[in-house]
Amino acid sequence: MISASGIELRAGARVLIENATFRVAKGDRIGLVGRNGAGKTTLTKCLAGQGVPTGGTITRSGEVGYLPQDPRTGDLDVLARDRILSARGLDVLIRKMRDNEQRIANGQGATREKALKQYERQETEFLTKGGYAAEAEAATIAAALNLPDRVLGQPLHTLSGGQRRRIELARILFSDADTLLLDEPTNHLDADSIVWLRDYLKTYRGGFIVISHDADLVETVVNKVFYLDANRAQIDIYNMGWKLYQQQREADEKRRKRERQNAEKKASALHSQADKMRAKATKTVAAQNMARRADKLLAGLEAERKSDKVAKLRFPEPAPCGKTPLMAEGLSKSYGSLEIFTDVDLAIDKGSRVVILGLNGAGKTTLLRLLGGVEQPDTGAVVPGHGLKLGYYAQEHETLDPERTVLENMRSAAPTWTWWRSARRSARSCSPATTSTSPPVSSPAARRPAWRSPPSWCPRRTCCSSTSRPTTSTPPAARRSSARCARTRARSSSSRTTRAPSRRSSRSGSSCCRTASRTCGAPTTRISSPSLDRMRDQRRMDHSA
Repeated sequence: MISASGIELRAGARVLIENATFRVAKGDRIGLVGRNGAGKTTLTKCLAGQGVPTGGTITRSGEVGYLPQDPRTGDLDVLARDRILSARGLDVLIRKMRDNEQRIANGQGATREKALKQYERQETEFLTKGGYAAEAEAATIAAALNLPDRVLGQPLHTLSGGQRRRIELARILFSDADTLLLDEPTNHLDADSIVWLRDYLKTYRGGFIVISHDADLVETVVNKVFYLDANRAQIDIYNMGWKLYQQQREADEKRRKRERQNAEKKASALHSQADKMRAKATKTVAAQNMARRADKLLAGLEAERKSDKVAKLRFPEPAPCGKTPLMAEGLSKSYGSLEIFTDVDLAIDKGSRVVILGLNGAGKTTLLRLLGGVEQPDTGAVVPGHGLKLGYYAQEHETLDPERTVLENMRSAAPTWTWWRSARRSARSCSPATTSTSPPVSSPAARRPAWRSPPSWCPRRTCCSSTSRPTTSTPPAARRSSARCARTRARSSSSRTTRAPSRRSSRSGSSCCRTASRTCGAPTTRISSPSLDRMRDQRRMDHSA
């Protein structure tokens, strides 16, 4: 039995559970539910004694069996069968009995007598703990979890992650503990094994807490539900089955929402009344008391529930690679006498999405480790293609550095900032050119005098009144002086003649030429026409007179 009184759990500064009190008694089949990150695994670790709560006390009586979500404990050189039997201490007894059998067979005299007496004591203890019937029970549990004899006779380090987790589950179930704490027990189980586990838990004599995303398992097995509310940091206890719990929880959520709306409405009315009463000096104290009542009413409300957000992932575009980025030729792998696979050839083309299927222990993880370069094949080779960049997600998370934070682990696998900046610069340089005619600041053309020949980037401009004859360009000062003279002559001539079109043409032409020369410094043609020649001669005669 496990009893928790006023416990508090924290993850850094965040409160997971606050002032929770409950007990797990014999016959309690409890389903612990809550959203991801609410603290379910943290709570089970503390109940199992592998963690310490921030506050409160936890009391345990009897033996407690704990299946962690990611088991990594135990000696990996021990046989799988001995690992299961170690739950009751039978593995040590069997080893001692075998040693004494050798001494009895090979010893003489006092040595033989001493070994014989030790063997008798050990055999008595072995029979007390179930003896040979216990070995048969362990074999039955292992077979139900799809662990055949050939797997039980292998060291743990030769087994896959899924096989080792099923070994741990078999060990916990074989321990015959008074209370079980099972964190995701259906992971790595096939359909038949899950059905067997449901039947086993329904008839279990002790109490247990199970965390599972398998709705059928929870609906079939549990008779109580502990809901860990992450918004309120509280544990709501429902003494009912799964279906009734879902109905009751929905009703509770509606009730909480209705109570909050009513309290907010009442507090708003009190604040409004207090504001009106403050206008009268005789009712200032009453207004303050009314405002305090409203604040106290709001302070007693539960935090507003936040809807669970679903992350939206946008994968970056991978770097360019060849048509066939990954190939393998003649791969073979064995662990001791166990042959996993032989002579495997494969080719993964660009854009392919491949799934690997097979029974538990068939070698799916081993194949991925070979392709990812984590392990080396016994024969054959992995041939990387042009531009290959591999990303490997390990089943047991051995690629993560536990000393780093989550963000640091992500940065270590992400492209460097230098690569990102260079990619941004490349993207900008490949963008379409703008229509601006102003030269780049750093180009030599920007420092070239305007009266010289135009740069290659500048489009040639032509005055609206220019002729088709090629003319030589003049310095900017000369062009401006010529334009002023032309405008002056045009104004003088207009006072004595009625040639408005010629005046407009000359003025517009001068303005156009001046605008073009100021814009890009390109050469323009000088204005030359018979009307201007006549105006020039008339101006000269007037000046001499």
